[in-house]
Formats: sequence, structure tokens, C-alpha cells
Amino acid sequence: MDLAQGSGVEHLPAFVTSLGIGLLIGLERERSPAAKAGLRTFALVALFGAISGLLSDRTQSPWILFAGILVVGMMTVAAYLRAADPEADPGTTTVAAIVMCYVLGALTWYGYSTLAVMLAITTTILLYYKTELHGMTQNLSRRDVISILQFSVLTFIILPILPTRNYGPYSTLNPHQIWLMVVLISGISLSGYIALRVVGERYGAPLVGLMGGLVSSTATSLAYARHHRMNPDILQLSVVVILLANLTVLPRLAVECAVVSPGILPTISPVLGTGLLFGLASAAYWYRKLLEKQATVLPQVSNPAEIKAAVGFGLLYALVLFCSAWFSDIAGSRGVYAVALISGLTDVDAITLSSLRLLSQGKLLSVEATTAISLALVSNICFKLGMVFTIGGGVLGRKCATGMLAVAFGVVLAVLILRS
Repeated sequence: MDLAQGSGVEHLPAFVTSLGIGLLIGLERERSPAAKAGLRTFALVALFGAISGLLSDRTQSPWILFAGILVVGMMTVAAYLRAADPEADPGTTTVAAIVMCYVLGALTWYGYSTLAVMLAITTTILLYYKTELHGMTQNLSRRDVISILQFSVLTFIILPILPTRNYGPYSTLNPHQIWLMVVLISGISLSGYIALRVVGERYGAPLVGLMGGLVSSTATSLAYARHHRMNPDILQLSVVVILLANLTVLPRLAVECAVVSPGILPTISPVLGTGLLFGLASAAYWYRKLLEKQATVLPQVSNPAEIKAAVGFGLLYALVLFCSAWFSDIAGSRGVYAVALISGLTDVDAITLSSLRLLSQGKLLSVEATTAISLALVSNICFKLGMVFTIGGGVLGRKCATGMLAVAFGVVLAVLILRS
């Protein structure tokens, strides 16, 4: 192809984009004392990447691109090898950033400008938040790293090999779909588990309650009921954490619905929103009572990504799914409601996901699935409130009852209005 064909001005936007990418990443590196490359170097490397892409495209020779990566990498490494101070930062991050900048510049030539800009912003964020990311990893224990690895096993090893066929009566048991729900719940719980470990005691009751609720509102409620029983002085703290942990269940269920069956959101959102609004009013009241600084005790929660815990939830979900389909066939939606009330005593996620599954199969209507989820939620709240009364005592139970029953009242009220 003729290299001189056309003026080339029509390709100027690609080079302008690559220049902007280089300047963006170079701006961050310019602020780093250890970096030996800044604005000009990164801008030139990005432009070099775009030019290499042009030449490779016009000559139909991908080796030009690869040669450019080698040249950029070798020149950068050579610059650091000439450093006089042997104790200085070897600059591996900057070397990687320069190579990344070259590749992003090449992407702009091949028509991936939007993707290149997004990746450039992500790269800049990773470079800028070095201290925060380093501190975050320092707060993770060996147990936390194992949790992440176990979740990876659940997601990327077990899930892909499971069959996607339906088995059993009513064709409700699909191994791949069941394990996908396990991955969903484990992922939500693991994010809260890691966040809880990272924030530690630095941000007090609000975040501990929220993160504890993501992992397990039941475990968090149980932990703080015990803490209050051993130390009555943390009464207000325990109330706030327990209420917030239970409030977190509502947005958690909304996320599950959005991922599994987005079509139910217009029906279930007002129900969950009303419960959340009623509960927040009570939680805000008790939080204002928490006037003086109290030491925040972290709840002891188990790793949600453990194989044993994942298999246990998978079996529970499969059982609830089967029972829901069975009772739905025998007694219609009333059978599902009965299963919701019983299963909700121990776990609200299983009946939520099973109801959404039946909804997707056309065995339940949106209103019926919403009612089943709401019944399970109310049943779960009542169970946890009874647990707080039993373990934490009457004083803690009465104070928590205002907020937890407010959530239940809001949910029931919204369901009654929905079904009227």
C-alpha cells in the first residue's frame, strides 16, 4: 500500500488521543521523585506507539509493533541501570507504565481510542494510589489472601466445568446455575469480609456495621450481642452496629435481584426502599445517642469463600429451590410463601435466589416472588431479634427492636399496598 496516499490529517484524532494518554500518565510519574521518566517521555512514547501502529498497519508487518515494545523497554531499563545509586528504586513500576503507555498509543491507531483512554485512566489511578494500595495489602493477613484464592477456585475452576443441564423433578436443579448463585453470594460476602479487615477499627461503628452486614448480618448481630453481654458499656455501639448490619441486607437483596432478574426491580424496589427508609430513621436516632467515642470491636466472621461454606450454601439453595418448586406445584404461590417463612429463619439469600429462579422460569409472578422474598426477610429479622434478646439481654433487645421491627413494618406495609 502506498505510504504517501492521502495527507494523513484524517488520522490526527488518533495521535491527539495518544498524546493525551501519554501526558496523563506522565503527569502522575512527574510527581514521583523515584521515576526517571515524566511528561515528555511518556508523551513521546505514546506517540511512538501510535506511529508504530500506523507503520505496522500500512506495511502489514506486526513485527514493527513488537520491535517498538523491545526498543522502549530496553531504553527504559538502560536508563535505570545507569543510575548512580545502587540502593535507588529499580523503577519496575515506571518501566511497566512506559510499556503500557506505548501499547495504549498503538491501540488509538487501531480504533480503540475509548478503550485506550479508559485503560489510561485506570493505569494512572493505580500509579497514583501506590501508598493506599500498599497499606491495603499490608492489612490483609495470610487468611485473607487464602480467602481470595478460594473464591478464585470457586469462580474460575469449579464453575466452568459444571454442566448447564436441568436435572431432577420439575427440572429445577441446574448445577452450573446453582454454583453461579454460590459465586454471587460468596463474592458479595467476600467483598464485605475483605473491606471489614481493611477498615479495621479506624472508621467506627457505621462502616463495621455495613461491612459486617455484607458478610453476614446474622453473625454480626450474634457477635455484638455477645460483646454487649460481656461489656454492658458498649450498649449504644452494639445497637448501632446490629441495626446497620441488618439494614445492609436490603441493598444486598437489591443487588442480587439486579444481577439475577433485573425485571423484578420495579416491583421489589419500593418494598425494599420502604423498609430501608423506616430502618434508617431508627438507626440515625440511635447513632445520635452514640455521643462519646467507644472502641469498635470487630465481629469474628468466618471466611465466606471457604469451599465448605460454599458447598453448604449450594446445597441449601438447591434444597430450597426444589422445595419451592414442589410446594408451588402442590399449593401454588402459598406453598412458596410457606417455604419462605421457614427457610428465611436461617438464610434469606437462598429463598431470594430460588424465587428469582422460579420467576425466570415463569412459575412465579413478580408480585409473588416479591412477597416470598419479603416474607423470608421478615422471618429472618424476627429470628435475629429473638437471638439478640436471648444472647444480649432485654435492654439490648428492646433498643434493637425499634429499628429491626421498623424495617419489618415498612416491608410488610409496602407489600400490602403492592398486593391491594
